[in-house]
Amino acid sequence: MPQHRVLIVDDERFFREAIGDVLSEAGLSHVTAATGADALELAADPEVGVVILDLELPDMHGLEVFRQLKVRAPQLRVVILSASTQEEHVLEALRLGAFDYLAKPLHEEELLLSVRRALDTFGLANGWLRLKSRVDRLQGALAELWVQAKTEGTSPDDVRALAVRAAAEVLGAARTSLMLLDENSAELRVVAAVGNKVAPQEMDAVPVGHGVAGLAQARGEALLVADIASDERFASREAAGSYGSTSFAVAPLIAGARTLGVLCATERSGGDAFDAEDLALLRIIAGQVAHMLQAPPALPAPEPAPEPELEVEVELGSDFEDLTQPAGEPQERAAANDLSVRGAELAREVCEAVTTEVEPARILEAALKPIAAALTAAPVAIFLRDPESGELAREAEYDDGGRRADRARLPLARGLTGSVFATGQLVATGDPARDPRFDAAVDTPEDGAAGPLLCGALRFRGKPIGVFRAFPANAAGASPELGELLCAALSAAVRNVLLYRSLVETIEEVAEARRTAREAAKAQ
Repeated sequence: MPQHRVLIVDDERFFREAIGDVLSEAGLSHVTAATGADALELAADPEVGVVILDLELPDMHGLEVFRQLKVRAPQLRVVILSASTQEEHVLEALRLGAFDYLAKPLHEEELLLSVRRALDTFGLANGWLRLKSRVDRLQGALAELWVQAKTEGTSPDDVRALAVRAAAEVLGAARTSLMLLDENSAELRVVAAVGNKVAPQEMDAVPVGHGVAGLAQARGEALLVADIASDERFASREAAGSYGSTSFAVAPLIAGARTLGVLCATERSGGDAFDAEDLALLRIIAGQVAHMLQAPPALPAPEPAPEPELEVEVELGSDFEDLTQPAGEPQERAAANDLSVRGAELAREVCEAVTTEVEPARILEAALKPIAAALTAAPVAIFLRDPESGELAREAEYDDGGRRADRARLPLARGLTGSVFATGQLVATGDPARDPRFDAAVDTPEDGAAGPLLCGALRFRGKPIGVFRAFPANAAGASPELGELLCAALSAAVRNVLLYRSLVETIEEVAEARRTAREAAKAQ
């Protein structure tokens, strides 16, 4: 999470410098303003996340500055500075939505507690809004991709070009490319690209197993590289030095048992490294592209059965296969495609549910409800690591009327669920019992009935803190693309809940700091 600046607004130089010194010693960046007009100008900087605002300013009252800040930058967290004679104005500021208030003379510990909590809430709120915005863009990009793919006269090259543009827009990447496998040479060749000066057909082919793209193709796994120079998978200087970029997100195009190629993103705007959220979004796009780019089967198609089969046709030209459902599984295949397409919409519904719910204890249940409805899954649950017992403890569950319940506690190092927590790798399978890691006492609900499983890691600041898991009614609900996006949305929901808890737990700390400050003032 990026560190944002603190804006200190006070007409007294002594307080500006004293507060600034405390923040600097704590490693917190800050800027200062002596007037309301300067404060409003500096608060427009997107790097400012918290404002410490004195109520007594020479050009306008602090309450007026606060009101204008609420209009211009409602996402800012404002901490009010006040003297003991300004209680009425402090209460008005709190009613208007001030994050906290600090009484003069200031206590350093109280100041740091308040500012750090304000920065944390600002960062989480910004991250949540960013995720919602990106999910909205993803939903729009996928909708456009499918509309164009089904439009008569659209060529395969048109669809490929649209796919790389969608990836660039959603991830904020300066360069994206689509590479397809040439089975004759066992190489990946670029068929569409954005942001490159060289035409796709002139770009070098990548042998399977070599480099970032070749490794993703060989493993059939999405790869995230934050910094290739420090990544052990690409430790050699030759490998690291051959790239103009340092951070990569690469997702394979998986169609059934085949990996058709990879979708690559490099050079994220602003120079930041790609993260797990970026990789989840890229996997969703790659999954849709794979559905469109499925190559015809090597063997001739069987004779049609007397009974008509369910067909889902995509009119993309001769290079694209009709997505005709194989006999025996038409409904599941169609449902899987539908869930993959609807993944972005479902993640947005999770975001909306969380932001609409105002009771912290019900946030996670609200987040799980649309997932249960979409997957026809009972139950859907979130587990967080219990530091005391070392187990995964059920934190929230939605079971749609109590038909089935998940287990209350799970061992941390057993089964597919334990593997998800340990490795951070998603498990999405219609038949988990076939996996040698499967443990019936762990990877089933409370009733012990085995069935399709969707289980993903929940992260906080890059580290796994728990898992979510669902038991869909059929194998189609165990969609890897959908699971990746749900991991990102539910991780954000869990971060919000943990923040609320942190705020509650620090109330006593703040109260104690204020009591200590008052006692010290009286002693003087």
